[in-house]
Order: sequence, then C-alpha cells, then structure tokens
Amino acid sequence: MATSSLLLSRRDLDFLLHQWLDAEELTRRPRFAEHSRETFDAVLDLSEQIATRHFAPHNKKNDQQEPRFDGERVHTLPEAKEALDAFTKADLLAAPMDEELGGMQLPQLITTACFSWFQAANVGTSSYVFLTLGNARLLCEHGSPEQIDTYVRPMLAGRFFGTMCLSEPQAGSSLADVTTRAEPQPDGTYRLFGSKMWISAGDHELSENIVHLVLARIPGAPPGVKGLSLFIVPKYLVGDDGSLGERNDVVTAGLNHKMGYRGTTNTLLNFGEGAHTPGGAPGAAAYLVGLPHCGLKYMFHMMNGARIGVGAGAMALGYTGYLKSLEYARERPQGRPVAAKDPSAPQVPIIEHADVRRMLLAQKSYVEGALALLLYCSRLVDEQHTAEQEEERSHARLLLDVLTPIAKSWPSQWCLEANNLAIQVHGGYGYTREYDVEQHYRDNRLNPIHEGTHGIQALDLLGRKAVMDGGAGLVALGETIGKTVERALATDGEAAELGAALRESWERVSKVTARLWGTGDPSVALANASAYLEAVGHTVVAWIWLGQFLATAGHDDAFHRGKRQAARYFFRHELPRTGPQFDLLESLDTTTLDAEPDWF
Repeated sequence: MATSSLLLSRRDLDFLLHQWLDAEELTRRPRFAEHSRETFDAVLDLSEQIATRHFAPHNKKNDQQEPRFDGERVHTLPEAKEALDAFTKADLLAAPMDEELGGMQLPQLITTACFSWFQAANVGTSSYVFLTLGNARLLCEHGSPEQIDTYVRPMLAGRFFGTMCLSEPQAGSSLADVTTRAEPQPDGTYRLFGSKMWISAGDHELSENIVHLVLARIPGAPPGVKGLSLFIVPKYLVGDDGSLGERNDVVTAGLNHKMGYRGTTNTLLNFGEGAHTPGGAPGAAAYLVGLPHCGLKYMFHMMNGARIGVGAGAMALGYTGYLKSLEYARERPQGRPVAAKDPSAPQVPIIEHADVRRMLLAQKSYVEGALALLLYCSRLVDEQHTAEQEEERSHARLLLDVLTPIAKSWPSQWCLEANNLAIQVHGGYGYTREYDVEQHYRDNRLNPIHEGTHGIQALDLLGRKAVMDGGAGLVALGETIGKTVERALATDGEAAELGAALRESWERVSKVTARLWGTGDPSVALANASAYLEAVGHTVVAWIWLGQFLATAGHDDAFHRGKRQAARYFFRHELPRTGPQFDLLESLDTTTLDAEPDWF
C-alpha cells in the first residue's frame, strides 16, 4: 500500500505497533483493559486527521511569521491557537493520564505514535502541549493533591500550559551554577528572584495561564545540584476556587530568535524583578514541590520524558523530510540510465538513479530505525509501570535508563542527516523556501542541543548509565540483544548473517566499556564519550533493525521487502562505521584531552 500521508507512514506505524511490538497484548493488563486494537486505531486516525487539518497547514507560516514581543505581550499566530484548541478539545492532552484526572489511560506506546503525527506536522505549535504534558506528569508524581487539583487538572483540560525552567544565562547546562533564590515566607510559600534563559513556551496568550516549574535555591541549601529545589510559579496566581487572580512577578525580558522551532516562543524570563508585586510583596510567588533540595531529582522525571520526546521530534522531522524527498524523487524527471545511448530518449524519474536510491535508503534506515527505537522505549515505559512481575518492571527500568541518552541523541544526529539527504535529493530546489525540506533541516538542527547536548548525553551514557549498579543496565541490554541474536541465528538464513554481525558488534561494546574504565582514569574514559555514544547507538539501532527484519518473516509484498532492504543497508553501510570507532576507543586516545586551549 502506498504511503498516503507526507507526514508519517501509517503502514509503518501499524507494522511496528502490531507485527513487531504486539501493542494489543497490553490490553490484557488492568490499566489498559478498556482498550482494544479498535480504540488504538481510532485515536491514531484522530491524531492523523487533526495534525493534517489543523497543524500542518500553518507550519510554514509559523516559520515565516514567528512570535513577536511588543515589550508587554507576546503575539502568536491565530492558527496556532486554533490548532491547540482542536488538540485539547479532542482530549489528546490527557490521553495517557489516569481516568480519575479525565485521561484515557492510553499506553505510552500508543501515545508516542499518536503524538508523532503532530511533531511531523508542526513541531513549533506542538511543543506547547508536549511541554504541558511533561509538566503535568511531574506534578502527578511529586506534587501534593492540592497542587494536582490547582494546576494539573486545568493543564489537562487545555486551560493552562506548562514549562520547565532550568538554565540561566550564566550557567547554561551547568545546573550546579544555578543562582535563582527562593526566600521562604511565613505562610509556607516562597518568593523567587532570578533569571531563566532558553525557556520554550515561556510566554504567550495561547492559554489562560502558564505554570512554570522552576529550579531555585533556598537560603542555606547545599552547594551544587544537591541544593536545588523545585517550585511552581504560575504566571497568574490561582485562587482557592480555581479562578485566576493577580499577575505574578514573572515577566519576559525578551524572545530568543532561533534558526528553527520558530513557532515556539523561546524566552528570557525574570522572576521577582519588581514589575509586579503579588500580594503587595516583592518576588515571584512560588510553591515548593515535594521536599527541599530534591528539585533536580524531581525535574529528571520531566527531563527524561522530554529527552525521549526530543528524540521523537527529531525522528518526526526526519521522517516527513524523507517522505517528501521520496515523492519528489518519484516525480522529478532528470537524466537517463548510465547505460542509455540515446540522448533523445525520455528522461527518467531520479529515483531510477542508484545514488538517489542510496540517499533514500539511508534516510529510510535512519527514520524508520529511529521510530522503532522510540516506540520500543515507549513500550518499556508501559512495562515498568504495568508489567505483572516486579522483575519485569525492574528489567524495563534498567533498559530504559541505559537507552534514554541514545533515544535522545541518535535520532537528533541521524534524522538530521536524513534531512540533509532530503535536501540533496531535491537538488537546488532543496535549498529554497518553496520546498519544506530546508525548514525541516533548520527545525531539526535544534534537537542535538535540546534537553542536554550530544556531549551531555554521551557523558550520561558512558559516565553513569554504563556503570551504574555495577553495569546492570548494560548487562540487561546485552542480554536483551542476545535474545534477538539467538532468534536470528536459529533461522539459519540471511537473518543469521545479520545476527552474527550484531553479536560481534555488541561483544566489542562490552570489551570497549571495560577497557575505558579499566584505566581508573575517568578523564581519559570520558574524553571519548561522544565516540562511545555514536558506536553504541549504531549498535543498538542495528539490533532494532534486526528485530524488524525478523518481524517481516512470511511476508513478501513491497512494504516488507522494503523493510528488509533498509535493514540490509543499515548492516552493510552503517554498522561497519562502528569498527574504527571501537578501535579508537580501545586505544584510549587522548588527542582531544591533550590539546591545550592556546593551541587553537
């Protein structure tokens, strides 16, 4: 069946959800017992329809007419408000949440698939609701019942939107250097003073209120990240009856104008600068979430979800770019086959040229591999919360911990490369604003920085996840990969050849990890963290492709043949990239470590 949408492939989603990940099995669990294949399909259909009708049409306009700040108010496109209203009226914002909160209790596996439609259609507008959902989930986990009633319920109804406020102008990603202070008040509340930078969705009039989750220090707190606490700081104070009160002292100092994601406001926010005095007192009124000095621990609940969400956004941008370049390649006549002798013969569509097929196969292997990886991670979220046995839940938690930095960074790197190739397939037209692919590239270029840079994810993977609990996460991943390899070897066919290559690659992962940490010198190990992330990431995605290859067994139509060919491409063209990277890692290279600052 041909792909009808240029946003995502519903055929691919159905394959991954049902042939590979057996989504329907989840409906046998109490949390999802009200669902079925039919309800999953219905919400996927609804998501595609709303994304296509309300989000995609203003994506270009979002880019060309980005939000503006007049010194007092932020102005956004009316189409963005209309799209967000359609999203919330369909109850999609509450889709994965508890029924008690008005949610559908959809599995995270299905939620990720549904939300991918919106990220592919318009990543700028969709960011508002995805940040809100992450905010609401954090408060459901760590907030008080009163905070859930006051802030979460209006967020899930689409009346309030949410943000996360971590970075500061002087600190960037170094959260140990956060200086925003929270002064305790006699009534148990706090007053905040400080500035936060790069706050996505930090100001707008798309909702009645904005709920900021802010990291700050209480006087006397321990230094570094262990002294951070988490606070709710609403744009407007909320009364006991849920009504909006006076303006809080959180104000926009200005908008940051990025190369992509232009439809999402990105702000510098000042807290407690004196523009407003809620209750007649200085400072931004703030409410502590949970216990003091546990802010970063709580914030990681939102950050880890956001990291997978960033990976999903990167995948979606790569995927829609791939589909658009595929359509272009099928329709654009240019040149003739290399063996053609007659210059007057009709030109052929460029998809007939081997190098164009190379670029399309590369894109297909990146974006379909990334989609499968992110859906697998989403299934792990469901497993850690709803699996019957504690052993199964613990195993899923270990796997998710070690896969999260890969799920964030690998799509951000390689689906950006897919966008790069989509431009190349379009030729000169790819650089023009008349075609979507140049915007997709600019939008996607932000994702290697969003929610922790590539380097930060690399340090997380090698410095924490690979060694935590004696390396239990990496062992769990190796065992899981080993089971897929065993299934492949048992086929005694082409899958067995792929399985043997993957087994060899994973053996090198284990050897290299031990080698890097065997020196006892973390500076040498971590100087090579980015190469480690890339090599391990490619090995993990090869495993994901082997799983898809095995799931095509017994099917010989064009779709399944295409899946197998993309898997072959990844194993023949991509997995071999890891060999030189493993060699470099085993050598304990210190080239970057030894480069003195004054040599540049």
